Amino acid sequence: MASTRTPRKFFAPLAIGAPAPMRERPARLERMIHFIPPHVEKLRSRAGEIARQVDVVLGNLEDAIPADAKEAARRGFIEMAAAHDYGATGLWTRINCLNSPWALDDILEIVPAVGSKLDVIMLPKVEGPWDIHYLDQLLAQLEAKAGIGRPIMIHAILETPEGVNNIEDIAAASPRMHGMSLGPADLAASRGMKTTRVGGGHPAYGVLADPGAEGAPRAFFQQDLWHYTVGRMVDACAAYGLDAFYGPFGDFSDPEACEAQFRNAFLQGCAGAWSLHPSQIAIAKRVFSPDPDEVAFAKKILDAMPDGTGAVLIEGKMQDDATWKQAKVIVDRARLVAAKDPELAARYGL
Repeated sequence: MASTRTPRKFFAPLAIGAPAPMRERPARLERMIHFIPPHVEKLRSRAGEIARQVDVVLGNLEDAIPADAKEAARRGFIEMAAAHDYGATGLWTRINCLNSPWALDDILEIVPAVGSKLDVIMLPKVEGPWDIHYLDQLLAQLEAKAGIGRPIMIHAILETPEGVNNIEDIAAASPRMHGMSLGPADLAASRGMKTTRVGGGHPAYGVLADPGAEGAPRAFFQQDLWHYTVGRMVDACAAYGLDAFYGPFGDFSDPEACEAQFRNAFLQGCAGAWSLHPSQIAIAKRVFSPDPDEVAFAKKILDAMPDGTGAVLIEGKMQDDATWKQAKVIVDRARLVAAKDPELAARYGL
């Protein structure tokens, strides 16, 4: 017996009166998902100002929110969502994990109150498609009851080995799936990894160069602890039309390492990363926006091969249909960036 819905049923609403699931996700710029703790009034009140600087504003209800502040954070997010017009900036929330005492009330209170403004619910510690199915059904019922006209999307965080093992089933679980983020701290703990860092590398994880002259020191090259998991996540997301994201980088005192980690994720195929501190907004914007020189060269490829077929020589480099596809990815992303960032639009010539 099939464990997933048949193709005919896959895009059918899960509740009478619920909005029809999206067949194509809208193309949106999501270079950084900026976290705000909504129980802190000073930070919550700046949400409208921050929304003009970032691509996604997220009200965080889960980790980093003390247990005695969970309800205040929930109320604060509802207030924050209602108080501002977010325009082209995405409005998300990260609810508490489904096995917590707070998750159900997070959903039951937030969706009826501000569900019409909410783009995405980020779901922590997703272990399999069953977690997505539960939230999918509940959201459909609440959307129908509240008269919400468009479906709220679901974004899964990979934080356990079981979640990584079930990554393709999670990606395929629902048309509500928006994408996935790497949750390195919880994943490291659940794997038994020997690091207390939140994202990034570790000075002891690397490869040693071959011996040189006798007595000469051997070079040591630090490696990326998260390369394998990010690669798996990118493949699963790309296969199902979702976006992959690097999660948090916790060392705010080391912007160079943050930028290196974000760039690794960008080069592997991630669409963006989390920004936990205002200083990381500019880093994510710089890393996840295509380089103007790359955009200029990509435009030359598209101009030389308008229909994407054949082969041409540009600046001594052979280009064919495969590089045309790569160039289109870069130019399409540059157009999204240009629509929000006038300075980069001018540099891109778009």
